[in-house]
Amino acid sequence: MFVTTSYDPHPAQLAEARRISAELGGRCLERRRMTLAQLRERFGDADILVISKERLEYHREGRLPLFFHPSTASIRIKRLLNGEPDTLLKLAAIEPGDRVVDCTAGLGSDSIVFSYAVGASGHVTALESARVPAYLLQQGLQAYELDVIGLNEAMRRIEVAEVDHLDYLRGLADDSVDVVYFDPMFRKPITESTSIKAIRGMADDRALSLDAIAQARRVARRIVVLKEHRDSPEFERLGFELAHRSSTKIAYGVIRCT
Repeated sequence: MFVTTSYDPHPAQLAEARRISAELGGRCLERRRMTLAQLRERFGDADILVISKERLEYHREGRLPLFFHPSTASIRIKRLLNGEPDTLLKLAAIEPGDRVVDCTAGLGSDSIVFSYAVGASGHVTALESARVPAYLLQQGLQAYELDVIGLNEAMRRIEVAEVDHLDYLRGLADDSVDVVYFDPMFRKPITESTSIKAIRGMADDRALSLDAIAQARRVARRIVVLKEHRDSPEFERLGFELAHRSSTKIAYGVIRCT
């Protein structure tokens, strides 16, 4: 992987490129006036992380660029501020002070909403096993700014761990968190947002294992929640009770632990 900048970078961007390339084990290249296609042709790597004034963008040849954005989290938090309910928070019975583990965080939209709802007295851990999405998530949560009450604070509070969710769950004590949440890559894809299209093929796309669900049930005091396609056989295979079907073909299943 190459790490480079936008055209005409500020010295701070160059320093950031060198720092990130050292962290991720990539090769730092000066952009000069070359396009990404020219960089690939000249230096022979398809994957490029670009540092601009606005954000980090990961470019993989033939795919949409991947970058952090709160996505629907900002819309959902605005609705919560207006007194509207949130389906996921209602199903999980989230309360201030809760501890939540998001086992398949991706770029963190659901983690942000969880963090907003549990507040400063709660805790959200966002797990992402793929290195680049985990890095973009961690950096984005700390740097992104949006003018929505409580959103920036919610992002800053999230703990990101680059780890396989099964390994992480095995390391937790019994009944040590309130909610364990899974939003894996759907077995049956539906029409997706740009961000999901960009991350598909980079994030872990394996089906959830029965072992992971068993570990989730062991560590969750209240509930385990699964988000999937509403017609997915995963709910039945993994032992979830189908609790909500939406008009957008998304559904939630639950396993109640109390």
